[in-house]
Amino acid sequence: MKKITIILLLLSLLSQMGHAQKQENTFVVMSYNVENLFDTLDAPGTKDEDFSQGGVKNWTWDRYEKKLDDLTEVVRSIPVKGMPAIIGLAEIENKTVLEDLISKRGMRKGKYKIIHEDGPDPRGIECAMLYRPELFKYKSHEYIPVQDPSDPGYLYRGILHVQGKAVDGSDLHIFMNHWKSRSGGTKETERQRMLTAIILRKQMDILLARGSEHKLIVMGDFNDEPTNTSIITGLSASGKRKNIGLGDRYNLFYDKHNLESLGTYNYKGQWNMLDQIIISYNLLNQKKGLSTSYDGGRILKEEWMLYHSEKYGEMLPSSTYGGPEYFGGPADHLPVYVIFTY
Repeated sequence: MKKITIILLLLSLLSQMGHAQKQENTFVVMSYNVENLFDTLDAPGTKDEDFSQGGVKNWTWDRYEKKLDDLTEVVRSIPVKGMPAIIGLAEIENKTVLEDLISKRGMRKGKYKIIHEDGPDPRGIECAMLYRPELFKYKSHEYIPVQDPSDPGYLYRGILHVQGKAVDGSDLHIFMNHWKSRSGGTKETERQRMLTAIILRKQMDILLARGSEHKLIVMGDFNDEPTNTSIITGLSASGKRKNIGLGDRYNLFYDKHNLESLGTYNYKGQWNMLDQIIISYNLLNQKKGLSTSYDGGRILKEEWMLYHSEKYGEMLPSSTYGGPEYFGGPADHLPVYVIFTY
């Protein structure tokens, strides 16, 4: 009996050691629409007056600091050892707000570096990426403009394309997106999102033509769902699992939306899966290097990030604002993430 007890203890210890080792070998990628992360200054040339001190939203330094603290807590709530290797952010105003975010006490441990480019958005909001240099070796980045030949005066948010080497030594390309909103009607704005999808797909196809070894991660707020035409046809990204191969892109949130009816943004009581992470086939079920499973996409939905809606009878994302009214939550979207192992 004593020998059996010792054997069981050893097996338990070995199991715990194996689990710890697995937790150490993780590469976490996160995408988050942080809902209007503005500083308190009125920037010339941009329509950010609402988020200036004295503006209609009464945006103050204390409110700004609270939002930074809340966003820090969101990042720290990802249930893995350590901090995310890559964080894609949508709706940030400038590099200053990113510097303020990574300087927060809870973020400093990640030693994050910033990738950001100003674009043409009239409000001055764009995408950005934070990365941990010990896990991702930055090589280059570009801002891919989105131009509409039929409406050259319309100012689209561009796509942030970052290239580097992941912790396993593989070439990794990350595309961070924030597509045209559905404001004005989903059908009425569909063409604008499809245009962005086509431009992005062209960039991915160019990479594929150069070599199949490139690994791609496409993420952000698409303002369309996994089953919409812009994603399925425009990006050629779906939930197809059988015979997936070269040129195929897998949407880690397709089944979560289509089969589980989950979402990251709630509009009038309906969950929409607007935030997604899409990956190339060579990041799925690999025997070596970066890899995740078909079910690797996750939504972070902690209770403290939510509020109870009496109107809809459920817990919804706690936004910072609702129109001009200040609610004080972290953001109106939930973040998505994927845990790669290597």
